[in-house]
Amino acid sequence: MGDSNAPHHNYTMFKCFNRKFKASVAGPPPDVKAVFSKFAQGGDHMSIDQFRSFLVEHQGESAEALTISDAHTILLDFTTHHPGEAAHNKKLVGGLTVEDFFHFLFLEEFNSPIRRQVHHDMNAPISHYFIYTGHNSYLTGNQLSSDCSDVPIITALQKGVKVIELDLWPNSAKDDVQVYHGRTLTAPVTLIKCLKSIKEHAFDKSPYPVVITFEDHLTPKLQAKVAEMVIQTFGDTLYYPGAEDQMVEFPSPESLKNRIIISTKPPKECSESKSSNDKGGGRSSSEESGSDQEGEAINNANAAEAKLFQQSAPEYKRLITIHAGKPSGELKDALAVGDKVRRLSLSEQKLEKAAEDHGADVVRFTQKNVLRVYPKGTRFNSSNYEPHVGWMHGAQMVAFNMQGNDKYNWLMHGMFRANGGCGYLKKPDFLMYKGPNGEVFDPKKTLTVVKTLKVKVYMGNGWHLDFSRTHFDSFSPPDFYTKVFIVGVPADCGKFKTKIIEDDWIPVWDEEFTFPMTVPELAILRLEVREYNRSEKDGFGGQTCLPVSELKPGIRAVPLYDEKGEKLKSVKLLIRFQFENALSLTT
Repeated sequence: MGDSNAPHHNYTMFKCFNRKFKASVAGPPPDVKAVFSKFAQGGDHMSIDQFRSFLVEHQGESAEALTISDAHTILLDFTTHHPGEAAHNKKLVGGLTVEDFFHFLFLEEFNSPIRRQVHHDMNAPISHYFIYTGHNSYLTGNQLSSDCSDVPIITALQKGVKVIELDLWPNSAKDDVQVYHGRTLTAPVTLIKCLKSIKEHAFDKSPYPVVITFEDHLTPKLQAKVAEMVIQTFGDTLYYPGAEDQMVEFPSPESLKNRIIISTKPPKECSESKSSNDKGGGRSSSEESGSDQEGEAINNANAAEAKLFQQSAPEYKRLITIHAGKPSGELKDALAVGDKVRRLSLSEQKLEKAAEDHGADVVRFTQKNVLRVYPKGTRFNSSNYEPHVGWMHGAQMVAFNMQGNDKYNWLMHGMFRANGGCGYLKKPDFLMYKGPNGEVFDPKKTLTVVKTLKVKVYMGNGWHLDFSRTHFDSFSPPDFYTKVFIVGVPADCGKFKTKIIEDDWIPVWDEEFTFPMTVPELAILRLEVREYNRSEKDGFGGQTCLPVSELKPGIRAVPLYDEKGEKLKSVKLLIRFQFENALSLTT
């Protein structure tokens, strides 16, 4: 790792003792040297033709799509943007040295672990997709006392979130509409401010449609005002059906590019509601926080107002593309599939009960309709829940509190890095399967292993560039180790960790871990680097979550992120991914 002339790191103990540690000089791991030798055919340089063979045969790039000219362009970009690494070879006359090759592998811009383009079929109905979904999108912090603002809405949209939830309430004068979490101490923000920010940032990340879910507690007069605000703000960007009747099939993400759509309960259904304690069509704030007297007072003051509700807000109802409805009676009945498509909302607990008692019915419902899952009301600190129960049953909108930094949020952000980060993921085929007798996938069925993923963690680098010398340890260089997880359906979950490399800013682990998987389509690889501390909690050195379905085989540069999900400037791991297929997943 170094030589006698290598630089040193100096640390002072007790203000008088000086400890000197040799600074590591990272070289290519044995596997990298072996791969280089193989494709360079034992030579000291790898030619452009040999480099192309490496990309196709070892890294899994398409032979048809990657020409010799493409390989030359890649290397030219590499030497142009990183001239110091191959200054002796700028014109690529002699090809890549093993050092050049090693450095190339460590650059994410050329050697990303996942695909960056949208590559799913985007022409199916929206119900065929998982959609990146926020919960109480206007809250800056906890559910009880934090401020409401358009800032978290903007942040979510810039990350690729495609479903924004707004709780609508009258202001004190009953002449305007505010957004806040009802019956809490959250400070409101005006609806018009939220709508304008959505218009400005809806398509920052991708052109695919943004869904705004309204949970309204409004009089018919204010509903009409909301309709006016929405039309004036979004103009031609707003999509809504031509007829008032519900659709029999949802449009596709492709057909709704650069469009805004509204999802809420139609006014008529609101007027007929006797209680919103169990609103399936868009969970209200009151459902989380307890009683619903205020909501009932607004929606059900008397029969005359209920009639007025139906008569005075046709313009509001006309704007609704995804009609939301509440579960009435038995949950199994609420999951019945009718002629018209709709949205149903369930709390995380009700989803678990539905999954346990009516799992196949949930899958069948989500093949045509939209299911939204939201956090239970006791998550006052804006924490989140295990998303895979919803995904395994086809739930399109697994709604998360996006302002948090919990590990579930890491998983959610990682899952939606798939498909170019566009916010829409085509559901696996097995969730859309429908047999000749109406049979669908049974989530309770014991599944067989269909694919094995091997993850070899070679090394890491970049911490000395992004962190101060004493950030991890005041008296010595850091002691890094990497935790490797697969998070998915219960049968697929697994975790390992590397050995601890002591006193080294550039740790080399060179360890491989194997994960057999039954549902790789829903599996997420979670990586977390920790710094071992004997007396305190282990330090945090970075994390990332990557959808297994998107992993590119071969040796890859894997960038790490901080606890808030922001990419670290320099820190990366060098990892090899290998897949071995077994059986095809069947129902």
